[in-house]
Amino acid sequence: MTRNISAQPTAITQIPAAVVFCEGNFAKIDGKTANGLVRHSEAYRIVSVIDSSRSGENSGDVLDDLSNTIPILKDLDAAVAHATFMPDTFIYGMAPSTGRLSASDRGVVLDAIGRGMNIVSGLHEYLSDDTEIAQAALENQVTVRDIRKPKLSKDMRLFDGSVANVEALRIAVLGTDCAIGKRTTATVLAGALNAKGIKTVLVGTGQTGLMQGAKYGVAMDAIPPQFCCGELEGAIVAASEAEQPDVILIEGQGALSHPAFCTSAFILRGSQPDAVILQHAPKRAHRCDFPNMPMPTPASEIALIEAFSDTKVIGVTLNHEGMSEAEITTTIASQTEKLRLPVTDALSRPSARLLAMVVAAYPGLQQRTPVAAI
Repeated sequence: MTRNISAQPTAITQIPAAVVFCEGNFAKIDGKTANGLVRHSEAYRIVSVIDSSRSGENSGDVLDDLSNTIPILKDLDAAVAHATFMPDTFIYGMAPSTGRLSASDRGVVLDAIGRGMNIVSGLHEYLSDDTEIAQAALENQVTVRDIRKPKLSKDMRLFDGSVANVEALRIAVLGTDCAIGKRTTATVLAGALNAKGIKTVLVGTGQTGLMQGAKYGVAMDAIPPQFCCGELEGAIVAASEAEQPDVILIEGQGALSHPAFCTSAFILRGSQPDAVILQHAPKRAHRCDFPNMPMPTPASEIALIEAFSDTKVIGVTLNHEGMSEAEITTTIASQTEKLRLPVTDALSRPSARLLAMVVAAYPGLQQRTPVAAI
């Protein structure tokens, strides 16, 4: 299969080199942070992935059947030995459902600190608040960056409706489950729009997008509910004022229909999107981490989104996990006919199809004047 996102940024000067720790989980759902960083990273130059279960393999081959320059190694010793220089950063590349650091992983983090590596974590457990880790970081003069650690509530903003004054077309990329590829699809689409001369800014809403280098955004699931809509609104307004883009893409989280998450509701309320693109995994039988909770259909999720928010779903994108090439082709055709919407796969099909999905709904974008056609 072809892949449409570059594994590394084009300019690597001054970008910190990083090792991504993903023991036992690379290319799996709980390894979504590592998966995302291997596919795209502007903030860090990923030099290797640690996962002893796939040691010796190429991370690009494992993820997308397309080789890259990032090997998978068995442990931190191997990662340091492989590097031509000491990597600056150790990224904890997993997003376990517990959101917490295991005892064995704690030892690896402390080992990395002892080697003089800065730590980046997206866990719900803040490593900078951990006495042992914080002391070790102080002694070794390294930093601990907790992506999900929010600012003080006194510094957070409430929703005030200013997002309505944003002139850029706002498109949210939502999904039928968590860890389903919303961020990846949004990244591919942002690249395709910008390449076409349609200035686009991606607003991140989760830890991986922020680690990848999203200039605007907030980790939604770490914000107190009363501030979620306002904080997202603030990021969108800031992006609009600073960048003057034609399009603002908003990364989705969870699923509106998923009872374990409320982030999609806040994203719809806070961003007030003009349109939505829905990501779905046809072969996923149940919600990840919830074996007794069947997946919704794209049609049911679309109906819920359009009932909940004053917006319109303009297309569907697939996560092709567990699917053959023939199945992808057949599913795209059948879902296009069933939903009466354009359907594509952001990774296995040309990004031009994703671009066409947006331009079909908003043909005025080609003249850099967003005009809805739906």
